[in-house]
Amino acid sequence: MKLGKIAVWAYIDGPISYFENENSGEMGPASAERLASFARRVEELGYDSIWTPGGFGRDPLITSSWLLANTSRLKVATGIVSIYTRDPIAMRGAADALNEQSGGRFILGLGVSHRETVEDRRGHEYGKPIPTMRAYLDAMAQAPYMAAAPAEPTTIILAGLREKMIGLSGERAQGAHSYLVNPDHTAMARAILGPDKLLCVEQPMVLESDPVKARAIARSEIEYYLSKPNYQNSWKAQGFSDEDLAHGGSDHFVDSIVGWGGEAALRKRIDEHLSAGASQVCIKAVAPDGSTDMRLLELLAPRA
Repeated sequence: MKLGKIAVWAYIDGPISYFENENSGEMGPASAERLASFARRVEELGYDSIWTPGGFGRDPLITSSWLLANTSRLKVATGIVSIYTRDPIAMRGAADALNEQSGGRFILGLGVSHRETVEDRRGHEYGKPIPTMRAYLDAMAQAPYMAAAPAEPTTIILAGLREKMIGLSGERAQGAHSYLVNPDHTAMARAILGPDKLLCVEQPMVLESDPVKARAIARSEIEYYLSKPNYQNSWKAQGFSDEDLAHGGSDHFVDSIVGWGGEAALRKRIDEHLSAGASQVCIKAVAPDGSTDMRLLELLAPRA
């Protein structure tokens, strides 16, 4: 699958736009119709794809179906869906159906999630990430699928932060999806994947030039992840210290992970990832209240 250089990464269960919602009367989680309107607007602005996460709200594959049905060109990707949410046969059936029904516009992003989420909330046993993902991909490949086949095999991308999972992404999938990383990590991932695999990089961004305000918004965005061992290990492997990750993150750490500033600064961060080897930069536009900032997406749109 050929991807455009810029995509949108959006939390589908939150408000779509902080500023737009102020005038719409809809301040809570976006309704299905508002989500469809948002996807159509993203398509109109010329973005190549929209990436949606899994969690404890809408099922990302069901939402992908809704977004695909309400657009005509936009690619829709799960960024990501946990392999613990479906057995391999169900995952294969859902992904290939979305691929076939949309004319090849669906991308299946898979990940191993977090131990506490899998065990404490879902009640499953959390396996070692690499062998568990490898076995899951084997089972998906062998799963029966008796419906009309998509014209091309479904594009599968693995959530990858550390070297071994990125390596598996290149070996057994069409590429990797990284989250909360800096351009140095992108260069490392590209070196592991080689030149021909997809590398789709999520990049949170804040349209704010005041350092104090911008970093406050950025810290709210990354606060949840600072306690997650897999992210801590990834950041330490990138050279950040325990001190960098303490107390909400040092300024150096926050500035490395979250892009902030005016248009020029934000475009510079996108270009840094692309120059480091990203196939696609997935912009997560973070408004002051944590919702999706439509101003930012319109400002950086490939076609305004």
